[in-house]
Amino acid sequence: MNKPLVSLLAFAIIFNIASWSWAEEAPPPIKVLVTYHSVSGNTERMAEAVVEGVKSVPGTLVVLKRVGQVTAEDLFSSDAVIVGSPVYWSNMSGEVKTFFDNWQFKFGVFPEFKMKNKVGAAFATGGQISSGKEITMLTILAAMLGNQMIVVSGGGAFGASATTEGDSPGIDKKELADAKALGRRVAEVATLISRASSR
Repeated sequence: MNKPLVSLLAFAIIFNIASWSWAEEAPPPIKVLVTYHSVSGNTERMAEAVVEGVKSVPGTLVVLKRVGQVTAEDLFSSDAVIVGSPVYWSNMSGEVKTFFDNWQFKFGVFPEFKMKNKVGAAFATGGQISSGKEITMLTILAAMLGNQMIVVSGGGAFGASATTEGDSPGIDKKELADAKALGRRVAEVATLISRASSR
């Protein structure tokens, strides 16, 4: 066998091994949907910080949309969903509630439980310290639990939150850091679950 042919065969073998190894080491990216309702812009700022946290985890893709713009494809192709709402009368806003109602009425999640085992999390903004932010996040998480999702917290006991009036107008650096921490934790947990399920 001549030397050029031997060299060509050796190159082909090495290339195939390298390609196979790369394919084994490159799992599909984790997709995280961050969706929210915002009128004043405060919840939107928190959502953008959540996105930064998600992006800090290697191998993640993130989609940022208002709740009214989310499609069935956005929902079902995601490995994790993070939902943000302003506090309206100690609860999630009507737009966010409609978003959850649409999971069935518009997207048909039942009876197959199409959101089952996806990671879910929540964040909220409210004018005052005791304005119902924890209740708002818990109602979001309850909707996710009803869909058999795996809910996680981050940036706070139930998720990230911000007080936007009184002595703390707008969104401060600590609240943005909490939102980033939430996004990062969701991406990390979704990555762990994806790796475990692919074994």
